[in-house]
Amino acid sequence: MNPFQFDIRNLPVEGKHVAGSLPASFFQLPEKDSVKAESPMTYELDFVRDGKDIIVTGSLKALFSLECGRCLERFQQLVDLAEYESEVPIEKETTMDLTDMVREDILLALPNFPRCEDGNVDLRDCPAEGHFDPTDDPEVNEEPGADRGVWNALDQLK
Repeated sequence: MNPFQFDIRNLPVEGKHVAGSLPASFFQLPEKDSVKAESPMTYELDFVRDGKDIIVTGSLKALFSLECGRCLERFQQLVDLAEYESEVPIEKETTMDLTDMVREDILLALPNFPRCEDGNVDLRDCPAEGHFDPTDDPEVNEEPGADRGVWNALDQLK
């Protein structure tokens, strides 16, 4: 039985409480995706009707493995939505399925541009982290008016 699916007509006035865990396959991530679910998703949620909306509150937690955008090594990221809250409009007075919403909310909590030094499980520095010193850049130390290639040609268009 899907814990995020329920009949609105049978929802008690005090709401519905669900708690448990779902396997990592819950996230339906493609095999070749750079994001991998590493643990079951644990949840503890309350669904309460508020007029024409369902208010969802509680917590969601799952562990993921991500690929660093800089060094391409894998690192772990824990998504812990301890104060999860969502408001969902009731479209029909029938069965409501919030599975996709819960799945998407967890996946959207992952970083858009993952970097291993931002991981929150095993803290580390990225092995590809370089220290760029702008004084080592020859263009920075050039004399004014020196040939700057294409940029110089564009400056001439003024």
